[in-house]
Amino acid sequence: MTDLSYSDQHIRGILETAKTIAAVGVSQNPVRPSYFVANYMRLRGYRVISVNPKFAGEVFLGQRAAADLSDIPEDVGPVHMVDIFRRSEAVLPIVEDAITHLLPRGLRVIWMQIGVINHDAAALAEAHGLTVIMDRCPKMEYQRLIGELSRGGVNSGIISSRLPRL
Repeated sequence: MTDLSYSDQHIRGILETAKTIAAVGVSQNPVRPSYFVANYMRLRGYRVISVNPKFAGEVFLGQRAAADLSDIPEDVGPVHMVDIFRRSEAVLPIVEDAITHLLPRGLRVIWMQIGVINHDAAALAEAHGLTVIMDRCPKMEYQRLIGELSRGGVNSGIISSRLPRL
């Protein structure tokens, strides 16, 4: 996979169906982008499980944080998406863990944040039937697709007379 372009319909489909997100590498620092993204998605109705060994076991963003993907309790239910806030070279082992521990529990999407691209990890995930998004932010895509960005003066490329909804 070398093409990093994704249709609006494809992104929208992911955001409409992936309701539980494991955010790997999320920070508790409110000025960090990972915190802002995870909190935004939580405020939009997504269940966000923070995955960071630095604060594993603590309640964060309404859920108990996990040390790693294997640490997410079964009673959480299906985890639909893994959102990765780590450097590109750290992604492959995360995807391997996701396949091992979360694929049997309903995992559908591996999402790599802006600047995070790992083609080997993407190929592995796709070989296991997972959808892969690289170099994108789900918060920004959500905002763009429902029109929130345009209220701030950003040209989202979407013009509609309909009320925004996702």
